[in-house]
Amino acid sequence: MEPTLSVLDPSRFVDLGIAFAPKLVAALLVLFAFWIVHRITRPALRSILRRADFADALIHLLVDNIYRIVLLGFGLIMAASQVGINVGAALAGLGVAGIAIGFAAQDSVANTIAGFLIFWDKPFQVGQIVSTQGEYGEVAQITMRTTRIRTPNNTYVVIPNRKIIEDVLVNHSMYGHTRVDVLLGIAYKEDVDTAREILLAVAGDDPEVLDDPAPEIVIMGLGDSSVDLAVRVWITDARQERPVLSRVLEASKKALDGAGIEIPFPHLQLFLEDLRPRVVDQMKLITAHRAG
Repeated sequence: MEPTLSVLDPSRFVDLGIAFAPKLVAALLVLFAFWIVHRITRPALRSILRRADFADALIHLLVDNIYRIVLLGFGLIMAASQVGINVGAALAGLGVAGIAIGFAAQDSVANTIAGFLIFWDKPFQVGQIVSTQGEYGEVAQITMRTTRIRTPNNTYVVIPNRKIIEDVLVNHSMYGHTRVDVLLGIAYKEDVDTAREILLAVAGDDPEVLDDPAPEIVIMGLGDSSVDLAVRVWITDARQERPVLSRVLEASKKALDGAGIEIPFPHLQLFLEDLRPRVVDQMKLITAHRAG
């Protein structure tokens, strides 16, 4: 009974508290010092990254997430060592847990790394028109894991960043002006120069088409049933690429029809030769040979 009473002796708890108090105070001071360092260095680090032209989302990831976690993590380790915790064993356990979590979330990690590369390399930005993974539209949002695209159909497409990094991406807005190629064909019997004059007038009438660079009509090839032409026009806003293509194509069809210039449909021409005279001649030669 006496050993139990000695354990519950209030004076013993007071002695333990007095002995532990300096360690606790030291641990709290270490945490407070790391918190002060974080508060002081965070604005300066943000400013340095902005001057280096880092994207806001990437700055948020590096400063508010990675930097804070790493810095405060070191603070917790040092604070734990002040109160007598075996930090080495705890870190070993965290390392094993980190490996297991890494294997379980390897797709998310790969997408996050790809997002970091997108923010770093900047192949596209929010508001630009891109084509990737079979999708075409305006970049609505870029996160560390996914890129969200708003298509001309007003649908919202979410693409993992890893897929974008691994695929060919076309940025229609990167260089400002965008060329639109409207493909059509005219019959071989038609005059190319006359068709060119008509198509140039049609292209110039569209309000989105630029005068400089001026529209041009070029021959793309000699097809099976038509002379293949391309109406090349330039626009300033890549969002208008498909609307301009549709308008110029429709106006070109109407203008060529109005001028009586044929737009042939694909067809195949067959030439049949009468073989009967040659067969008769061969039969006569065979008969004569046998009779002789």
